[in-house]
Amino acid sequence: MNTNPADNGEFGQRQAAPGPIVPKTASEALRPEAGTPPPKRSRASRGQFVVFMNFVISSIMLVVLAAGVALYFGKQEFNEPGPSANADTFPVKPNSGVQDIADQLERRGLISDARIFRLGVRAYGNDSALKAGEYEIKPRASMHDIMELLKSGKSVMYSLTIPEGLTVEQALQRIADQSGLAGDMPATVPPEGSLATDTLRFTRGATRQQMVDKLLADQEKLVDDVWQRRAPDLPLANVEDFVILASIVEKETGKGDERSRVAAVFLNRLAKGMRLQSDPTIIYGLFGGKGKPADRPIYQSDIKKPTPYNTYLINGLPPTPIANPGRASLEAVANPSKTDDLYFVADGTGGHVFAATLAEHNENVARYRALQKKQAEDAAKADDAKVDGQTDAPVEGGDGDAGAAQ
Repeated sequence: MNTNPADNGEFGQRQAAPGPIVPKTASEALRPEAGTPPPKRSRASRGQFVVFMNFVISSIMLVVLAAGVALYFGKQEFNEPGPSANADTFPVKPNSGVQDIADQLERRGLISDARIFRLGVRAYGNDSALKAGEYEIKPRASMHDIMELLKSGKSVMYSLTIPEGLTVEQALQRIADQSGLAGDMPATVPPEGSLATDTLRFTRGATRQQMVDKLLADQEKLVDDVWQRRAPDLPLANVEDFVILASIVEKETGKGDERSRVAAVFLNRLAKGMRLQSDPTIIYGLFGGKGKPADRPIYQSDIKKPTPYNTYLINGLPPTPIANPGRASLEAVANPSKTDDLYFVADGTGGHVFAATLAEHNENVARYRALQKKQAEDAAKADDAKVDGQTDAPVEGGDGDAGAAQ
């Protein structure tokens, strides 16, 4: 260990920087000294890096700006009115993807841009929410409106109406002609009177077989329900006879307030062993399920033509129903009016007049024929070119003229 002060002093002098000592103020002495500066980059290197970073930042800003502009105008177009000026229907098949739906909408002229529709649907998270069906697109519907409609599943509903009094053949023809239904008609024709008279609602794609099955099931249930609530002691052997008579009542009158009275006339006749003498049964015997042509009257000679359905010639009920009876006619037969009426004849105003005796009935028939004669005379005066005279005259009072041939 060196303890020589002289040596230490010399070492300290060698370490100290040469030159004069400059006195410092108190503030200068307290000020921190600058650290060691970093190594300097070349001017060329510093210029390339700055240019590159400026390019990157500018590109990012442009992309963000472009995306914002595209998003703004895309959303605006997604919500603005569409190009179609007219309402239209648009089918969506099962398992259709958003891109396929968008392309079809664009081809049909219902949207302006399939890509915007597709991106809009995905932005709302509805990729898998669009449902199969047939939709009614309103005029000028926006892409947003169409998306919500297809998401709702509210398909176009079609109606199939089977009116009271149609035969099975006529009802099946309506089903076959309904363009909204799919599939073939049943191979086997259902029995006469077995189809419900109703209006069915369905979406496109429902099958014709489904419609027939529904009408068959509904009619069976209706007939059973009404038959269980029938009045006691009806002169009907079974539920089949019940439907047959209800079909005759259905064809005899379309007025709801007289169905139960018409039913009473026929039930009273059956109870007394009298023939029904119903004109609609003659028509069914002549023309079957196709029905009588609208311009074909019933002639006097038709009454004498023997068929299994001619209740002017046969006793009791015909072998089958002559039409599909509705609820009102079934209810009328199950719970008829309590009357002694045995006859009725048309009154010339769409209804009928009833009678309990043949004498009273003949008076009603005479009044009706007088009314017919007056109407014919008035028509002849209004039409001088009318040609009269027929070798086989239509039945007078042939519209629901039970007992007219007595």
